[in-house]
Amino acid sequence: MTKLILVYIEFINKKYYFCYDTSMQTDFIDMIEPTPKLKTKKCRLIALLLRLFLQFTTIIVGLITWYFYDYFIAIAALLLSFIIVGIIRAKLRNSVIPPKQREYHYNDKGIADWYTARELCIELD
Repeated sequence: MTKLILVYIEFINKKYYFCYDTSMQTDFIDMIEPTPKLKTKKCRLIALLLRLFLQFTTIIVGLITWYFYDYFIAIAALLLSFIIVGIIRAKLRNSVIPPKQREYHYNDKGIADWYTARELCIELD
């Protein structure tokens, strides 16, 4: 059964009419899984290295290319590495984060923790 509510508002000599459907259901996101906590030093080290790779590879590639070649080539290599690392970041993110949580934003630390906990360091409690 559909119920419609008509709302009338008059503001600065202008009349506004709004119609609301009260039968619309609100969609709520289910409970989300928290980012996994890594317990061993080996797993935390792997997550740190993966995070540093995701964060600084673009800059390092640009600086090394600038040192060995011209800065025009360095800018091109910087842009290309930005695209490649972005694709790698998206693949890592989509392969381990649950489908209901993919609409949330995750930083490099979160992506590295998820990937390390789900794929590299599978710990049985």
